[in-house]
Amino acid sequence: MIRKFKILLILLGYALALNAQIRNGADQTEKLIPLLKDKRTALVVNQTSVVGSTHIHLLDTLLSLGIEVKKVFAPEHGFRGQADAGETVKNGRDVKSGLPILSLYGKNKKPTPTQLSDIDVVVFDIQDVGARFYTYISTMHYVMEACAENNKQLIVTDRPNPCDYVDGPIRELSKKSFVGMHPIPVLHGCTVGELAQMINGEGWLKGKMKCKLTVIPVEGWKHGEPYSLPIKPSPNLPNDQSIALYASLCPFEGTSVSVGRGTYIPFQIYGSPVLSSSYSFTPKSLPGFDKNPLHKDTPCYGKDLRKAEAPQGLTLSYVIDAYLAYRKAGKTETFFTRPSWFDLLMGTNKVRLGIITGKDEVTIRSEWQKELNQYKEMRKKYLLYP
Repeated sequence: MIRKFKILLILLGYALALNAQIRNGADQTEKLIPLLKDKRTALVVNQTSVVGSTHIHLLDTLLSLGIEVKKVFAPEHGFRGQADAGETVKNGRDVKSGLPILSLYGKNKKPTPTQLSDIDVVVFDIQDVGARFYTYISTMHYVMEACAENNKQLIVTDRPNPCDYVDGPIRELSKKSFVGMHPIPVLHGCTVGELAQMINGEGWLKGKMKCKLTVIPVEGWKHGEPYSLPIKPSPNLPNDQSIALYASLCPFEGTSVSVGRGTYIPFQIYGSPVLSSSYSFTPKSLPGFDKNPLHKDTPCYGKDLRKAEAPQGLTLSYVIDAYLAYRKAGKTETFFTRPSWFDLLMGTNKVRLGIITGKDEVTIRSEWQKELNQYKEMRKKYLLYP
């Protein structure tokens, strides 16, 4: 146990040292400012959009450098990242700068022509976590589409992918949604800059339009290297372990199994009243995490994964194990409570149907391998950090 702890400390030290050598796109003001000089600018940003080790927000940085920022567009969770998953984000004003904040989550997911009429260039600077159903990349898609339709320049200030794997089923055409905008695997293995280039290059915007795109790449990072996020990217991904487990636990959102929303350790545990285990937790209403979690105030039994070895990619083992436990308890009909949502998250119904019919993970994975290999080949064209 002591040896494992020492190894973790060494790895943590290595990750922190590596982070110190990284310059995200937003840190490179010597490249960004000339692109924005004398331009009316809009930002698509949230709480992760900070510059340098001082963590000054990009908005404040640009204003201090004389850039004419006209407005801010906010994604899911809002400008400050405090809204619950799925909670409507309202328009408002930034208290510090007085600038209007326009929501891109809720009824209006795409900047309107009117909202872009007084804008020359849009800057997208949001930290992603590498999963197809993490909606910041869906917001980027709609921003790209709006820029293409209205002849506006888009600048993506890139950031590393902290869960840098290529794994999972490719999203099927019939499963396109806001949690699956693109025909990519669950773990897409791209930064947002690379993905933006892929969206343009593969003709995924409406009418196969192309956005006028500039990417400011990360310096000091390449694929396969770890990256520890200095700021949590959303309310329920508070640390590196939750981010590493996110892709494998998120499909539980289509079931009656809790992923720990309503606790201080979401996406590091899972459980339900049906499961039997010595480990238990009780979801509560927690502002800043989840105000109305699944199984609120009801004891849930399951697994604590805080110290578990994180999967090197996507694993179905947690969902399959839980389903088998429900079967043993004679409760399988209560497991997939939102089957269509599970299918949208996975991008296919084959995973759910495979689990129901008793297929093991190896068999289910083999069914998506051919398309995954084809994606890997296509992805190579857009890599900025090979």
